[in-house]
Amino acid sequence: MTNSTERRFSVSTWSLHRALGRPDFYGVEDGFDIPMATHGRGALSLLELPARLATSGIRTMELCHFHLPSLDAGYLAELRAEIQAAQVELFSLLIDDGDIVHPTHAERDQAWIGRWIEIAGTLGASRTRVVAGKSASTPANLTRSAQGLKQLATQAEAVGLRLMTENWFAVLPTPAAVHALFEQLDGHVGLCLDFGNWSGSDKYANLAQIATYAESCHAKAHFSEAGILDTADYTRCLEITRAAHFAGPYTLIYSGPDDDEWAGLAREVQIVQPYL
Repeated sequence: MTNSTERRFSVSTWSLHRALGRPDFYGVEDGFDIPMATHGRGALSLLELPARLATSGIRTMELCHFHLPSLDAGYLAELRAEIQAAQVELFSLLIDDGDIVHPTHAERDQAWIGRWIEIAGTLGASRTRVVAGKSASTPANLTRSAQGLKQLATQAEAVGLRLMTENWFAVLPTPAAVHALFEQLDGHVGLCLDFGNWSGSDKYANLAQIATYAESCHAKAHFSEAGILDTADYTRCLEITRAAHFAGPYTLIYSGPDDDEWAGLAREVQIVQPYL
């Protein structure tokens, strides 16, 4: 297993959503009812992905929960075996839904996320990333989020995982909110720093204020409608991680207009390489 504090390339399955056939998103409202008809339509299956990543020289990956076509124990065991055979590290399962501070559904959503944490453990991930909350960023909700995250962190630790959250959705829209949350977490939860979740004239200053918490980085480049990568923006974000002495995986996130995702990832690799 790769050391979690080693700088390295990683790829999220979101960056290869088109190669995987664009399976439909499903979340807590759907329970665990996978939209099977939307799986199996891509040039690549999830079982084939680890070996394909390895041939590209990338040996760390993150897996979006909705990219799993089956939660059957046999399938999960097969996927874990393929990841191990390719000598690829499953760094994190990305649990992309659930609102643990929702006024009426928090308990339901917490339980749903908890089941995904168990699945992450079954797959052999070392981490899992959850949403801190989708409701308004109030002091009360930040406290509720901290309480829920601590409970999930305990559950994650029981199956050998480290829990992370992300500067994402309504509970964490600002550095002040991130600080207020992490001051209550007592080190039990790490941060996935995502370049693309915040925008505006204060984007870089805001990212710099939370970068010291980062244990994972979603290195998301911005591509124009013409497919031009904004090198200045990407480099400036990467410089923030360098200044913060970030020492974890740079998970490449490609969501540009060109359907050739591998080519888009290769362009990101060229820019991120000096930061490894």
